[in-house]
Amino acid sequence: MGSNGIKHVRIDERLIHGQVATMWTNTIKTNRIMIVDDAVVKSDMEKVALKTAVPSGVKLSILTVKGAANNINNGKYEGQQVFLIVKSPHALRGLVDAGVELPQINVGNMSTKAGSRQIKKSVSVTEEDLEDFDYLLKKGIKITAQMVPSEDAVEFASLLKNKK
Repeated sequence: MGSNGIKHVRIDERLIHGQVATMWTNTIKTNRIMIVDDAVVKSDMEKVALKTAVPSGVKLSILTVKGAANNINNGKYEGQQVFLIVKSPHALRGLVDAGVELPQINVGNMSTKAGSRQIKKSVSVTEEDLEDFDYLLKKGIKITAQMVPSEDAVEFASLLKNKK
């Protein structure tokens, strides 16, 4: 595991909500939640909502893919326990392209959209998502699907194989 401070990476369209805020934060003992999303950075409403949802005692960073990659690569979070949350695998692909090492990726919630197909309860993927996941898997990053810490983690690659 790299010393870049990233402890856990999760894809969850809802970003911070009750489940994530309590269960995951406690399970991974994080002291910083980092949201990486180019659109959220520009949305004051979403930022306010996220600040309200953060568990007490946990710091919050809301960054663009570029900003997050710069901060992480410059060692800004070394020694911290960062819980990185994104809405889709595309942001993670951007981080990896920028040289960020990710420990492993946990897929939580990806809702149904036009052109997406469900591969697991609460996980639906589009062709673009599949390309991004494929790219991340080829980089050797372990990807699992797991809604809550108490649920068994499922190998994401096997979910993709079943659905092709």
